Amino acid sequence: MGEVIVTIKILPEDSAININQLKERVNSKLDKICKVAKMEVQEIAFGLKAVKAQVIIPDAEGEIDKVESSITGIEGVGQVDTEDMSLL
Repeated sequence: MGEVIVTIKILPEDSAININQLKERVNSKLDKICKVAKMEVQEIAFGLKAVKAQVIIPDAEGEIDKVESSITGIEGVGQVDTEDMSLL
């Protein structure tokens, strides 16, 4: 079974949330369940920022759902979107 790299965009629930603290909480949670290839803060518009993460997970059914639900459970996370997925 192979692996896939997934790009995930994480939006805060409020623009007043410290995006760097949110990034650290997300990184800490993801390190326990998958390999984090890259994580960065991205400007969206009008002062709104998002965390963009690239994670490597096994190419198995339900793996991305586990990652998304783990991220959704983090305090301060408003929305989680899978933007891209590619085989490694």
